[in-house]
Amino acid sequence: MNRGTGGSPGAVRTPPVGPHSLLGIKKGPRDHRREADDEALLRALIDQVPDLLFVKDPESRFVLANDATARDVGEASPEALIGKTDLDFYEESVARKYLRQEHEIMFGALSFVDVEERSWDRSAGEKWHSATKLPLRNAAGEVIGLVGCCRDITHRKREERLHEGEAAILERIAGSADLADVLDTLLRLVEAECPGIKATILLLDEPGGRLHSCSAPSLPQAWIDAVEGAAVGEGVGSCGTAVARRQAVIVSDVETDPLWLDYRDFIRPFGLKACWSWPIINTEGTILGTTAMYCATSRDPSALERRLAAFATHISGIAIQRKQAEDRIRFLAQNDALTGLPNRARLEPIINHALRNAAQVGTEVAVVFIDIDSFKHVNDGLGHRAGDGVLQVIASRLLSILDAREAAARFSGDEFVVLLRDAGLESGVTSKRIAGLQAAVGAPIVIDGRTFHLTTSMGVAHYPRDGSTAEGLIANADAALFRAKEFGRDNVQLFTSEMKLGSEGRLFRQEEMRRGLREHEFLLHFQPQVSLKTGQVEGVEALVRWHHPTLGLLAPGDFVPLAEQTGLIVKLGDWVLRNACRQARAWQRAGLRPMTVGVNVSARQFRERDWIGQVAAALAESELEPRWLELELTESVIMQDPRTAVATMQALRDLGVQLAIDDFGTGYSNLSSLNTFPISRLKIDQSFVQGLPTARGDSAITGAVVSLGHQLGLSVIAEGVETTTQMDVLRSMGCDAVQGYLVGRPMPASSLEAILL
Repeated sequence: MNRGTGGSPGAVRTPPVGPHSLLGIKKGPRDHRREADDEALLRALIDQVPDLLFVKDPESRFVLANDATARDVGEASPEALIGKTDLDFYEESVARKYLRQEHEIMFGALSFVDVEERSWDRSAGEKWHSATKLPLRNAAGEVIGLVGCCRDITHRKREERLHEGEAAILERIAGSADLADVLDTLLRLVEAECPGIKATILLLDEPGGRLHSCSAPSLPQAWIDAVEGAAVGEGVGSCGTAVARRQAVIVSDVETDPLWLDYRDFIRPFGLKACWSWPIINTEGTILGTTAMYCATSRDPSALERRLAAFATHISGIAIQRKQAEDRIRFLAQNDALTGLPNRARLEPIINHALRNAAQVGTEVAVVFIDIDSFKHVNDGLGHRAGDGVLQVIASRLLSILDAREAAARFSGDEFVVLLRDAGLESGVTSKRIAGLQAAVGAPIVIDGRTFHLTTSMGVAHYPRDGSTAEGLIANADAALFRAKEFGRDNVQLFTSEMKLGSEGRLFRQEEMRRGLREHEFLLHFQPQVSLKTGQVEGVEALVRWHHPTLGLLAPGDFVPLAEQTGLIVKLGDWVLRNACRQARAWQRAGLRPMTVGVNVSARQFRERDWIGQVAAALAESELEPRWLELELTESVIMQDPRTAVATMQALRDLGVQLAIDDFGTGYSNLSSLNTFPISRLKIDQSFVQGLPTARGDSAITGAVVSLGHQLGLSVIAEGVETTTQMDVLRSMGCDAVQGYLVGRPMPASSLEAILL
């Protein structure tokens, strides 16, 4: 040890003295016995104190110390400290700083109370103390030394750093920061607390069961390249085995452990001797990847390292799940949730891109509109689960016969649109490709042991003959499909200019709708919304129906699309708004408990110049307080022009009206903007609810939406709840309310009153 000199520079070193001598106490024979007794009592007392207690002479030599002080500096007993200074225990630069400091405390004016000090122990590494040092004076008031008390706060300082780091990381996760950057920050935080450790996180891909490096901030690129695509299984190193076993795998010596038999040559050049791996498992029991620690010495992890590994595994699981949920939501903004095919929003850009390429090279393009004949019988006879399975098989088959430059999209319900390249009319290519589509869909489909034989109706429009834009070609293919369906099942029609005359039929139906509005043929049904906390009906959604004089009661799907195409949706929507407000107020006047009534708002309505005035007029006319009206906007309506939409929404909130985002998760692609919208509720689309609890992706997204909504101070309601299992899962996720056939089908106002009374 470095036996330096304490005290002030140039001081004459004198022999150390004991406590009584230091205090100038004169002793007789009995005093010696009393001194021994007193010192024994003092020793017993101070050794029970967990803090460091010590007394030093004017040259900063230890005169008295307790067991805690001895342990802190690595000595076997307090007696071993007597006569020594900090130079005997610390690096010289640190010790010199302490000696100067203590000299200022004793002979200067330095106040030293509860000062946090950082030091570096030769064996234990970084240490922190909260220290108080005071000058020791005799009866004459002369400084005769220094008394000190230090509390080891190393653990507290580590916890503070971890809490601060965790908060910063969670904030970055909430802000949708890049996953690799988030995990790099997390592992650097862990490595800073575990000197000599190199940490990694590998992600497990779903399809192939392979591991891929996502973060390894302290390992070289050669290591990252070497582990890319690592297999999973028993005996495949620590990480591959941890995934296979679904539990931690601790390998203290890779040279001798059989799990590393085939991988020793790989790890040897990196100088790593031990590898400890923990699987990252989400709340549904799905393995997302692994957290691993590598060490240059052969050993087991310490308690601290195990704890920090658990910390890293937990936080990385949150980050990975959040990223997966966001990726899923972004995917669904442009793709169909059920089939994975592009949706209507993504279809037009795909077609327009193909048209530009076709124009450059002088080729033809065909757009095929496909409708599954009598698909309603599948849903009605065997349920929506079987129907969904059929649609998934059809989507897969369509993709299987298209090349990489072509595309298939789910347009709506049982309708698909297919883009065919190099589809010349004269060459007969289109006819052959259409026959291939018919054969693909028409082949037997087996779902749950039932075999289906389906046919299709198709309408075909060609570029450049039938249109030069995606919008025009889709419309003309739709017109051809309409003609094909008029001829019955299993029919194909190519678009002709005469089909434009078919719009006269649509004009007729448009006039029927106008007459229906005049003759009061439309009516409202109301679907209850039930709180998962109280079990009570807390609101209703108003849903329009058409009591057609010859066709009977029509659901919205039979006439709303036409209303949107023709612009009649504005008048129809205004009728729904006014009558929903009247009915809500009528219930209140009848003595029923006030509850929110939800009204869907179409894009055409929302863009109306006097839309705010229409809402205000409906409220004034019905005398309904604005807080009992909830307007439901779809994500696509908002994202068409976010800036204008937010201004309109804010004006509605200023009226006192509640706003909700309907079908959340099916069209929103900018999560970071969600907190700028003046909304009060999110409605989870039923496509996610239907997969609960078995569909992992749907469960992850639903849970993420509930969590996101609550973080933003929003209530969350799930649509399309049909089973008690779905409701139980939603309740466990913290969802606030549910809506669906399980708690109530859409019903007339009189039927709902009977429930509420």
